[in-house]
Amino acid sequence: MSLDSLDYKVVEQLMGQGRMTWSDLAGVLQLSAPAAADRVRRLEERGVIQGYAALVNAPAVGMDLLAYVAVTLERPEHRAEFLMVVQQMPEIQECHHMAGEDDYWLKVRCRHTRHLEQIISDQIKQVRGVLRTRTTIALSTVKETPQIPLPLPES
Repeated sequence: MSLDSLDYKVVEQLMGQGRMTWSDLAGVLQLSAPAAADRVRRLEERGVIQGYAALVNAPAVGMDLLAYVAVTLERPEHRAEFLMVVQQMPEIQECHHMAGEDDYWLKVRCRHTRHLEQIISDQIKQVRGVLRTRTTIALSTVKETPQIPLPLPES
């Protein structure tokens, strides 16, 4: 899927300010508001823009603990059940299939260590085929952003 320079500019603007009006976006792009809206709609249809969300300060809503949980499965056939459980758990913000020693790394947001213990012991480790977990707790967050670096557009 190739994107032109205007597509990249749209994505860059909306990553920085997702509630930007069509008029404001059009001004940056030097297009009409309907043309800017059409450009965004096409990017949504192509799956480049997957959705919009408010960025919430996790500690401000009581989710004070951030942990990374490495999970090793006993066998690949346990993957489907594990992934189904992961999808259903709102505390798991991210799940990455890894190369190397661990099969998956989970980014988990929760209230406190007792909550984390419940998530790991009563939910993750109860999934058939979970061989082991390794947990690292973040002491503080220096940088966290939903924005991704964009490559230069293809000519």
